[in-house]
Amino acid sequence: MSSSTSATQEFVPIKEVRDGVVILKDGGMRAILLCSSLNFSLKSEDERNAILLQFQDFLNSLDFSIEILIQSRKLDIRPYLALLEEQEGKQTNNLLKIQVREYIQFIKSFTESTNIMTKHFLIVVPYSPATLNVGSASGILSSLGLSKPGEKGKTKEERGFDENRSQLEERLSVVEQGLIRSGIRVARLGTEETIELFYKAFNPGESEKPIKMK
Repeated sequence: MSSSTSATQEFVPIKEVRDGVVILKDGGMRAILLCSSLNFSLKSEDERNAILLQFQDFLNSLDFSIEILIQSRKLDIRPYLALLEEQEGKQTNNLLKIQVREYIQFIKSFTESTNIMTKHFLIVVPYSPATLNVGSASGILSSLGLSKPGEKGKTKEERGFDENRSQLEERLSVVEQGLIRSGIRVARLGTEETIELFYKAFNPGESEKPIKMK
């Protein structure tokens, strides 16, 4: 079992997830944004055109690549059914108890005959450090007395991570502002949410809690 797990990990390019940042084995970094959706059918023609033009301007303004990902998952209705069954047990009115029970049966039969899907819209923002190791550059600045406040006492790896993350943060801000201007709400995934996302991707048969927009 352990050998199978080790073999699987060899194909996963992720080294670790730190402070919501995915660190790849080749040194690259990735941050993930969870985005809301827009219902074009509820928009007027002028509004739709304005949104499309704004989104087009946003894409044209980028000087780095991004990845747009749509993740579809079958909705796990079991927590909702458990909540309804709990409410059924608390009812003292027989009529309400019967109505709740019938509603539970309706939900069960409906979900068994129809696949209810939930979608997550994600944007992956990448950053790959330059050939010159940022940790080495930080070491040079430190020797010249030009290191930033708070950097003293940090290891070379920690300084390199902080420098690279600051570059990634700048890209994230550009993407966030562009999407917000297009009417799209965004939320950065933290460490737990990012791990959960990858767990779902590599274990599609598992039913887990949905990622929530803050």
